[in-house]
Amino acid sequence: MADDCLFCRIIAGDIPSDKVYEDETTYAFKDINPKAKVHVLIVPKVHCDNVAQLAKTDPSELAHIVEVAQHIADDKFHGSYRLIFNTGRDAGQSVFHAHAHVLTGQRLDE
Repeated sequence: MADDCLFCRIIAGDIPSDKVYEDETTYAFKDINPKAKVHVLIVPKVHCDNVAQLAKTDPSELAHIVEVAQHIADDKFHGSYRLIFNTGRDAGQSVFHAHAHVLTGQRLDE
């Protein structure tokens, strides 16, 4: 955990969130600025700056995040979903803790 990381503080319970899923390695919560009817962030509990670092450090956790995304989509919208990882400031990453955006709950246009 990084003391100055927003997502680490959410995982620790220091900052409230609307939890959707949690297990021993992963935490998922609703995005506060949703871009779809259902917009959930899935984060590993171990701090990694981005998805590339997570893939190198713990590829099984990255695979698990994809499984959690499918579980959320199955629960919220008959299995269809978009999964997005922003890596780097120029790609739109604003919190430097690896996280996946799950967008679902409606038909998504390009």
